[in-house]
Amino acid sequence: MEISQIIGYILAVFVGMTLGMLGSGGSILSVPILVYVMGIEPTLATAYSLFIIGTTSLVGGIQKARQKLVDFNKVILFGIPAVITVFITRKILVPRIPDIIFSSGNFTLSKSILIMIVFAVVMIFASVRMIKPIKGKINTDGEKLNYYKIALLGIIIGLISGFVGAGGGFLIVPTLLFFVKTPMKMAVGTSLFIVSSQSLIGFIGDIMGSQIIDWGLLQLFTLASIIGIFIGSILSKKVEDEKLKTGFGWFVLAMGIYIIIKELFMS
Repeated sequence: MEISQIIGYILAVFVGMTLGMLGSGGSILSVPILVYVMGIEPTLATAYSLFIIGTTSLVGGIQKARQKLVDFNKVILFGIPAVITVFITRKILVPRIPDIIFSSGNFTLSKSILIMIVFAVVMIFASVRMIKPIKGKINTDGEKLNYYKIALLGIIIGLISGFVGAGGGFLIVPTLLFFVKTPMKMAVGTSLFIVSSQSLIGFIGDIMGSQIIDWGLLQLFTLASIIGIFIGSILSKKVEDEKLKTGFGWFVLAMGIYIIIKELFMS
């Protein structure tokens, strides 16, 4: 086993810890780790990320459900349109993107670079929402669910998640917090189930294509991530939600900026 792989598996623990603490952010870490540390081609890395995050989130979601921190009504209303959209995106849309999208002089915009740039832009937008403090307490009293709004949000997030190979938790948690008025701890548990379903369905869309999967690498990375989610769940009880959210937001912002610089100016 190469040193880079060992480092990648160690970092996989932090992927799970992030999911355990925030219910999101796993794919923000897993895709860059798979691409830059383990040397996996970006399109394949997004497929791997879907399996890793989907499996790890399922384990975490079951754990949160036992603590009664999952709103299954929102899982169904949000999850079904998101899952369908992710599957269509991975099965139909992504394979139809040409390997070379644009070329001029010394610059070539490839499919791989486009995926990483879009991923980084989404990271930056999500980080701003995480860094910004929540003003006052989110009021859930007398909440009436807007089914059409929740379904539309699920479709939008499913499209983004399917394209960049992300579980979408870093979009789902803020959406549950600000648009669907869900308390933070409940949003984390609910997000894990939504992330799990759409990620695993998205991965199925990939393996039904021509992707060649390194199952040994995938299983080890996923196992390390699952270990991390148990550690993260323990740590989440000892750290304030707001501090956790803000600190991770700054980290996500730095990662997003780094990816853009790396892909556009260091490739």
